[in-house]
Amino acid sequence: MSVFPKISLRLEVENYLKAGFMNEEVVSALGKEEAERKFETLLHKLSHPPSFTTVRVNTHLASVQHVKNLLFDELQKQFNGLSFPILQHPDLQDVLLIPVIGPRKNVKQQPCEVIVGAQCGNAVSRGAHVYVPGIVSASKFMKGGDVVSVYSDIKGKCKKGAKEFDGTKIFLGNGISELSRKEIFSRLPELKGIGVRMTDPVYLSPSFDNVLPSYLFLQNLPSAVVSHVLDPQPGEKILDLCAAPGGKTTHIAALMHDQGEVIALDKISNKVEKIKQNALLLGLNSIRAFCFDGTKALKLDMVKDTDGEPPFLPESFDRILLDAPCSGMGQRPNMACTWTLKEVTSYQPLQRKLFTVVSVSIRNFLQLPWIREECSSHLGSA
Repeated sequence: MSVFPKISLRLEVENYLKAGFMNEEVVSALGKEEAERKFETLLHKLSHPPSFTTVRVNTHLASVQHVKNLLFDELQKQFNGLSFPILQHPDLQDVLLIPVIGPRKNVKQQPCEVIVGAQCGNAVSRGAHVYVPGIVSASKFMKGGDVVSVYSDIKGKCKKGAKEFDGTKIFLGNGISELSRKEIFSRLPELKGIGVRMTDPVYLSPSFDNVLPSYLFLQNLPSAVVSHVLDPQPGEKILDLCAAPGGKTTHIAALMHDQGEVIALDKISNKVEKIKQNALLLGLNSIRAFCFDGTKALKLDMVKDTDGEPPFLPESFDRILLDAPCSGMGQRPNMACTWTLKEVTSYQPLQRKLFTVVSVSIRNFLQLPWIREECSSHLGSA
């Protein structure tokens, strides 16, 4: 059921996506009207949270059943005894699914309002509380302890510190303000804690903030699938080329039983630190993370390995995972994207460069028949 408007995009971006979606094959199979309807449905789906919250169990430290029992107790505390079903994915045994309840039509809007940015609003729809940095506006009479309605400013038109806002805003649910308006917008050093504790959201979803952090990793289902498809084996040397924040990196290490070597690269230093922190938190010792540009990870003129550090010799790895940088527009919920068409299409050359690095760095890459046929022309011109 659609309660939010479709994702807000620049017209040029929406037209570009529509042209790609409504290609000759789709229109021929469905007809123009049905293809257009499916495209509009897709845009509406993107602005809504998925049907399930997905978490991955760190099987390196505990069994799935043990963690499932711990999580059941945690959710009971979080929702005052309300029982949330915890489902095990039928094909991915280390993945747990918690249904998202909503949209809930009986949530009544309150006179006291808090406006948050679109990114904060997306997080609230996935079960997060409202943290102070995400608050853009609050009613002039708001005090700590007030019941407030939280809205998302999806078009970014609300001015910071405004006392009221009549522009486009999406109702996300109700919560209890932890601070007064004056405390939130004072000129003291910026606060970072919870500003509104959500109690009655439109979409009811558990919060995983500091919930079993050594046993669970909050991860979208497609991100959990790819590590299983990679099928890493104990003792192998594996490269995660664009690794931050380390969800797939740590998953690979866990699937290998922490036996072997997982090299993780990212070119932003604070993101590399996040990978290291996640590996430490999850008790994984086989991960080595480096701050390095993935497009330069291959060095053809080297005569020997650089002690396992980048850059690498050709055919250095048994398997490589490449989750190349992209627009991220498919993350749900995503109520608004202000990117230009130039920004949306800017990733393609980078993705090609990274794929070329992969093709030369992996052992026996061109012996795979489906790879050899698809990539021979590209590699010949690279």
